[in-house]
Amino acid sequence: MQRRFILFGLILCLTLGIFACTNTTTEQAKNTDATTISTLQQSQQLVQRVVSLTSLSADILYQLDSTKLVGISGSNLFKNDSRFKNIPRVSEGQATPNLEKIVALKPDLVIGAEGFSNLITDKLKELGITTLLTKVDSWEGLQDLTKTLAKIVDADSTPLLNRYQTFVPDKPAQNPSILVLVSRQPILSPSKKSWAGNLLEKFQAKNLTADLQGKMSVPGYVTLSAEKVLEANPDVLIVVSPQPGLLKSFKSESFWNQLKATKNNRVYEFDYYGLVNPGSVDAIEKACQQLKVALSG
Repeated sequence: MQRRFILFGLILCLTLGIFACTNTTTEQAKNTDATTISTLQQSQQLVQRVVSLTSLSADILYQLDSTKLVGISGSNLFKNDSRFKNIPRVSEGQATPNLEKIVALKPDLVIGAEGFSNLITDKLKELGITTLLTKVDSWEGLQDLTKTLAKIVDADSTPLLNRYQTFVPDKPAQNPSILVLVSRQPILSPSKKSWAGNLLEKFQAKNLTADLQGKMSVPGYVTLSAEKVLEANPDVLIVVSPQPGLLKSFKSESFWNQLKATKNNRVYEFDYYGLVNPGSVDAIEKACQQLKVALSG
């Protein structure tokens, strides 16, 4: 069990590290977006065939215009989703997308994630296929991505943008202090420079690690010692579990039973998708619903 969580911690660090690398290329990504949109508009042809290598872009595209989506990644989020049953997969799980499968679908556009999909999109560009790299680490980023995709497929983004607004409360009933733990070894918690931290800001929650600077080269997340967790002593504690067992593992920590949150039974378990990785519109909505419950007590 311990080895499994150490392994997860290392994988999470690597994953977040990739996100960290993208921070240095944010402007480059924005410029790429603008160039891609301009190229598509100058062709005077609407995009008809899109392959999405990210679950979030695939979900947004499907809701904007399902007829344009001809290929998706093998994300676990879509395994039991009937909407995507007949759409070809170009990868298995988290594996690297298959170049031949993508090309065989004859896409007008391939959408990937900045920092994750660069190698495959570089190869696609060499073949003359238009690509778009996306990055969503804030609520505004989610809105911008939706508007960008709507423009590309000539769809109306208003209904989806309006739906997003229903996810967050106008005025929170309470404003408790909150600590989010996404890994045990090491103990990682999101600052305001992450999707999770930004989402907490939308709920006006007092994220106790919002303004901390991490010693690791992972912008958006900080490493905490057991002493720091005990010092923070949050009103609400959220444990993000990519798989069952992480919450149980944390309960073995010496600080666990000393925290206000555990004493007052205000400990909540969240899925990785929605809070750490946006994942899909439904995953975001579910995380927001859980946050409403957690923060209202």
